[in-house]
Amino acid sequence: MPVTATSIPMLSDNYSWILIEGLSGKIGIVDPAEPDAAIEAVEIMFGTLDYIFLTHHHDDHIGGVAALAEKYHPLVVGNAADAQRLPKLDIPVMDGYSVEFGACAAQVMAVPGHTSGHIAYYFADGGVLLPGDTMFSLGCGRLFEGTAADMFGAFRKFEALPDETFVCPGHEYSASNAKFALSVDPENEALQARAAQITALRAAGKPSVPVRLGVERAANPFLRAATVEEFARLRSAKDVF
Repeated sequence: MPVTATSIPMLSDNYSWILIEGLSGKIGIVDPAEPDAAIEAVEIMFGTLDYIFLTHHHDDHIGGVAALAEKYHPLVVGNAADAQRLPKLDIPVMDGYSVEFGACAAQVMAVPGHTSGHIAYYFADGGVLLPGDTMFSLGCGRLFEGTAADMFGAFRKFEALPDETFVCPGHEYSASNAKFALSVDPENEALQARAAQITALRAAGKPSVPVRLGVERAANPFLRAATVEEFARLRSAKDVF
């Protein structure tokens, strides 16, 4: 059975993601931001935890790791090159690595830009992409430790993934991203439709993600940027929007 991902709201606008590998029953969590919400999610849904997958070192993505590790003793996966800024890693990984998760595996992608050591995980069996704070619906992460060229290169790594891929980002930024996207690409009908969908979902109290990668390819101005220069102009404009 393929890997499935379920969003767990944390803090003010973070999402952690619970992963289930159906054949083995293995359970994972991605970027647990806070201990109480993470433990509650695990207890309500499963009561066990096998893996913690970390995309980057920011506190709002690792804040719950210590409590989860003490309670469930999962294997912690993260970037070997950033190990000094992450909780203790049981499985240090690098770009191109494959991490076993029950009967499936996660492909590791180095996606610097938001942070220098940022990584993403892709589960081909299930079509789940966990980009952390690299890509959001209709947006991209801020460039805290990298350049526009770094982030543009990171986005190019997603080009090989199928349109059906579920994008599971680390924050609920879709509504604000939609406003900016419409300001730079107002005639894009795919973008208009996605913005309307986001408005309806949020009005109903529902998360706007996951979203299919094909939808993002048609609507996300950062994914549609053809050059580094265009990407850089968009990111600079978004920074002051």
